[in-house]
Amino acid sequence: MDKRNVALITGVTGQDGSYLSEFLLSKGYEVHGIIRRSSVDYRERIAHLEGKPNFHLHYADMGDSMSLVKVVGKVLPTEIYNLAAQSHVQVSFDSPEFTADVDATGVLRVLEAVRTNHLEKTCRVYQASTSELYGKVEEVPQNENTPFHPYSPYAVAKLYGFWIIKEYREAYNMFCCSGILFNHESERRGETFVTRKITLAAARIAQGKQDCLYLGNLDSLRDWGYAKDYVECMWLILQHDKPEDFVIATGVQHTVREFATLAFHHAGIELRWEGEGVNEKGIDVASGKTVVAVSEDFYRPTDVVNLWGDPTKAKAELGWNPQKTTFEELVKLMVENDMRKVAADDAASRVRTNLAEYLEKGLVK
Repeated sequence: MDKRNVALITGVTGQDGSYLSEFLLSKGYEVHGIIRRSSVDYRERIAHLEGKPNFHLHYADMGDSMSLVKVVGKVLPTEIYNLAAQSHVQVSFDSPEFTADVDATGVLRVLEAVRTNHLEKTCRVYQASTSELYGKVEEVPQNENTPFHPYSPYAVAKLYGFWIIKEYREAYNMFCCSGILFNHESERRGETFVTRKITLAAARIAQGKQDCLYLGNLDSLRDWGYAKDYVECMWLILQHDKPEDFVIATGVQHTVREFATLAFHHAGIELRWEGEGVNEKGIDVASGKTVVAVSEDFYRPTDVVNLWGDPTKAKAELGWNPQKTTFEELVKLMVENDMRKVAADDAASRVRTNLAEYLEKGLVK
């Protein structure tokens, strides 16, 4: 009899959830996703998967333990990928209690749902952890043995999630692991995250739809990878012969300034940087206009400035290739997507405007 491969994904509507769903479906999995009830449709990332025979959605909430117990009991998954989180660092300062409930206690609820349904021996659990655990970094680059120093409410909540996974692994002999993911981006990244904010602004400025992009600390260093590559590593972690935690990173580091320079380049704008700190500006070489400026509004109360992952363990033990998509390829892919998006949005806007004018003139009914 073939092995039963049934995955349950929390956070299925997110960037990672959509890519992971596609990946697992390609592997022949039966994929179940958890979504929250909402009057607003936020399923655009997985809309193309709905209707597929092996893809199913269930209503539940990370703040409602009973709903999680019911879904786990109904699906009887062989693998759970807990990707659901309030994942925006800046928002965690504004909503620290909500962040703690979802990102910390939510992990505990998932583990208890497994135990309540007596699936400890048959269900493997992956927890999406984060490089923000390292926070105020104590060594560079960071690996699985680097001390944690969380530096935001988000990071503190995620640290609880990391340690409760480790505790249940040791206390109940469960196959549960954390992937310590460094920044991973894609064309499906939310528009409030700095990388997507940059690529969208570059596209809009290039097409005359925006004048200037405002950013925070341009010197912040990040290890940026492609989300589509990272979900493969999540899967490999659960296929490993023993439950362990892994850093998921590229091992290559860049500043926010570098990301912006490359994004604008792919949008057809060459930048020249002038000034320092809050007075630094990105100048369009061709026009002489300021198209990037620094705003103190985007500085965080405590800012992590130097995240750089060491993926040696994942490469050696899992055979994962962190450089499948390079930084340069990632930025180009995101900008090209947003150039098309801005052009399409503009075309749709013109159609709506023309239709409104025709209706007003009585030319159409």
